[in-house]
Amino acid sequence: MKMFKKSILASCAALLVCAQVNATELSSDLDRESYAIGASVGNYMSNQVHGQLELGAQINMDAVVDGFVDALKDQSKISEEDVVTLLNQRLKFLNAKREVELAQLKQQNKDAGDTYRIENKLKDGVTVTASGLQYEVLTMGKGSKPKPEDVVTFNFVGKLLDGTEFESTYAMNKPARMAMMTLIDGWQEGLQLMPEGSTFRFTLPPELAYGEEGAGAIPPQSTLVFDIELVKVEVQKDKPMGMGMGMGGMKSAH
Repeated sequence: MKMFKKSILASCAALLVCAQVNATELSSDLDRESYAIGASVGNYMSNQVHGQLELGAQINMDAVVDGFVDALKDQSKISEEDVVTLLNQRLKFLNAKREVELAQLKQQNKDAGDTYRIENKLKDGVTVTASGLQYEVLTMGKGSKPKPEDVVTFNFVGKLLDGTEFESTYAMNKPARMAMMTLIDGWQEGLQLMPEGSTFRFTLPPELAYGEEGAGAIPPQSTLVFDIELVKVEVQKDKPMGMGMGMGGMKSAH
């Protein structure tokens, strides 16, 4: 097995060297499949390098190429143990850089949200509750208001402060149906203020939405803006099971 491995690695190394002189002609399925293997490895390495450079890490690309070629030849200049040690050392460095970057992002999002909510609460028609939830009545309905144990059907559009729309039932052309108890705190509080048939605009501070972790396309410590149309309230006599579609205002798994 060792000899077979060396033979394959030597062949790969030889092909790599030859590729520098003669471009491979992809004239057969074998050629294309083989090229795809190389492209896959190359894309992985490129993504790794790009990600590290974005974090401000330095990389000697000549050494990267030398290490790759030597590995194909099975002639690495350092032991496998050293490879693991050095990569773990670099991983520790990169994780520290990521933690600093994440802390900065959280603070930026928190500051932006605080500023936005201070300005927003001064607008005509905006009400602020004791929890910090801000809401504005766009259309007032005449139906019943949901209770914590009820199930609600609604349409909504969710946006970040820069206007980026991260989810919309209108875009999916299908309203959401969820148990109240499965929703994030801001939605649970806000929906209980809405008579059936209403449309409200809610501005949620991070602690009433997805907090320090964020969720999916929602960055950590984000203040979020939701336009919610309450279509139907289903009164539940028994405790409802969780239900829903997409992310919506469902509680994060964190």
